[in-house]
Amino acid sequence: MAPSSKDGATEQPTSGGSGDDRENGTGEPKEGAVVTGNRRPRGRPPGSKNKPKPPIFVTRDSPNALRSHVMEVAGGADVAESIAHFARRRQRGVCVLSGAGTVTDVALRQPTAPGAVVALRGRFEILSITGTFLPGPAPPGSTGLTVYLAGGQGQVVGGSVVGTLIAAGPVMVMASTFANATYERLPLDDAEEDPGQAQLPPGPGGGPPLIMGGIADPSAMPMFGGGGGGVPPSLMMPGGAAASGAGLQLGHEGLAWARARPPPY
Repeated sequence: MAPSSKDGATEQPTSGGSGDDRENGTGEPKEGAVVTGNRRPRGRPPGSKNKPKPPIFVTRDSPNALRSHVMEVAGGADVAESIAHFARRRQRGVCVLSGAGTVTDVALRQPTAPGAVVALRGRFEILSITGTFLPGPAPPGSTGLTVYLAGGQGQVVGGSVVGTLIAAGPVMVMASTFANATYERLPLDDAEEDPGQAQLPPGPGGGPPLIMGGIADPSAMPMFGGGGGGVPPSLMMPGGAAASGAGLQLGHEGLAWARARPPPY
């Protein structure tokens, strides 16, 4: 007979307690149950690849950058005057590297005869042409051209261009341009010491001070003059007389050879 409750309702027994096995009334799995979590898949998620970056374009050049030029001087024009006009018009210095072509009516100053100007008539092939042109007022000697020419008979002549240099045909000139050139007066003052030549403390053994790179300063080395009084003791003959060099034989120990350390391996 089934038991009855207070209110007369009949309670039906549960079978096996399967509901209690699944849940304990709090919505959490019972102790000892195995729970399988969501594992994150390996690799990048779709659509997460590196996107291509837009290219970077330099819209303005640096004013201090060098620029290369291939200049064509038309026939009948003065090569030197054309390059000088280009430098003034662009307000940039021009360094002529090389050139090729034929010129005529050349006026040169040759180094063998100071102040002598040689005027050449005829056609000459350019072997070498170098020089510098500055856009504004420049110190003497910093602007001009130097050329070497070959004549029709094989003769070679060269010098500084002091007059005309007329192109007999198209003359190609390879040059580079620059800006903001700085005028320097050399040698520098003693107060402006070169950091690359700064002296280091004296080496081991009280030797002369060293400059950068481990080289001894020549100004601090002892100087040996002529006669027996200035000869170092290692070069003295037995008896105190200085060696004259006639029959003198010295070993390696007699000279202060710089010996490098052997490698550690």
